[in-house]
Amino acid sequence: MNRFDVIQSLLGLTDKEKGQILSINMANHPGRFYKEVWFGLGGVQSAVYATEVSGEEYLTYTTEETEKMEVFKKTDELGGDYELAIKQIAESKRL
Repeated sequence: MNRFDVIQSLLGLTDKEKGQILSINMANHPGRFYKEVWFGLGGVQSAVYATEVSGEEYLTYTTEETEKMEVFKKTDELGGDYELAIKQIAESKRL
């Protein structure tokens, strides 16, 4: 974020587009499995969209360290069954 001005200049982003990009995932609803993405069409139009996947998909691809550690711990408890660990964690979060 400290060097975003360089990125903004390099990509030719407007101040509005810069603001949109820097707002991504800053206020996500804690109970939903989504991430935000930014799409820009060459300065003509831009917007931030939420992409939502199932709990299982989210846990499979998350990069959040605490969530990854939870999956790894559950996988160990289940004798290495990664798929079952993800299913169980996802189900417990839906309750």
